[in-house]
Order: sequence, then structure tokens, then C-alpha cells
Amino acid sequence: MKASEINRKWSELQKAVVKDFDTEAPDIKIMLFLIGVQELGKGPQTFSKRQKEELMHIANCRLFSEMGFYELRGLDEEGWPHWELIKPIPNYTLLEQEMIMKSLIVDYFSSIYTFT
Repeated sequence: MKASEINRKWSELQKAVVKDFDTEAPDIKIMLFLIGVQELGKGPQTFSKRQKEELMHIANCRLFSEMGFYELRGLDEEGWPHWELIKPIPNYTLLEQEMIMKSLIVDYFSSIYTFT
């Protein structure tokens, strides 16, 4: 996907989330948090700062698993997923990182939202 297409779909996704959650346009960190909560599967609740960071890590692992970098190893006794790095992630530039994350996030939400 070209950067212009990724950015267009990202913008559509942000607008859809704003509409559904009655909030400001979410940045990548907020989207990672939402994915982490979804992947945890325990519904909305109050999370500590450390848990929020862990949720974002879960989201990163889940997204990068689509590219073959992580593999789900299972759940711990509290039901939190644990991932294993199975191949090193290349040293992407900051712009490449942003485009990859936006693309993976858009793909993740494509089962919920339709992008034109």
C-alpha cells in the first residue's frame, strides 16, 4: 500500500473512532491501547499506567505477528497474552515505522470498519 493510501485510510479510521467513541482523533498510541484492550478480551476497565504500557506492548506484538515477527505463546494465569519474538525486526526509519504501524492498525480494524 502506498503512503498516500495508508494515510487516507488512517484518516478514515480516526474519523470512525471519533464518531463511535465521541472523542478526539486518536493517535497511534491510543489505537495501540484500544487494540491491546481488545486482545486482552476482558472489556473496558481501569488500568494502571504499567498495565496500559503492557496493553500497548500486546498490541505491538499482535500487529507485528502479521508480519511474522512475533508468535503468541499463550496466556498467563491472569489471562494476559504473552508473545515471543521469533525473528528480529529490521531497523526501520521513523517514517517507515509510522507508515507500517498505521497500515497494520488499519488492517486490524478493517473487520470492523470499511474503508473506501
